[in-house]
Amino acid sequence: MAQWQLKSKRKITGGLLRRHMKKKRYQRGRDFVPTHIGVAKAKKQRVHGGAYKKMILVADTAFISVAGKIQKAKIITVKQNPADSQFVRRNIITKGAIIETDLGEARVTSRPGQYGVVNAVLVKKK
Repeated sequence: MAQWQLKSKRKITGGLLRRHMKKKRYQRGRDFVPTHIGVAKAKKQRVHGGAYKKMILVADTAFISVAGKIQKAKIITVKQNPADSQFVRRNIITKGAIIETDLGEARVTSRPGQYGVVNAVLVKKK
């Protein structure tokens, strides 16, 4: 089901607002695509202007910044996620999630469903 990035149909007083134009395709939003842990899998999504975004559906590695250097690490599990406590149980990676890797615990700094890559900063070494 499509989501729309439009104003409410009602005024603050409760009265109806009259529409001055119909819905346009560019005002349409997208559903949330969760990024799970497993064998890497991604898909391309066409966006405004004809460009493409790479959306990660399943990820198994993350690029972790350790003292200014970037290292590739295997993702083991999701330890904490401030976006939703259920995401920890379902191993869903979002921006701000604390993931456990073979290097240690790291905080995700990218948006995997939007950027197509899992970038993170090391929080606690193993």
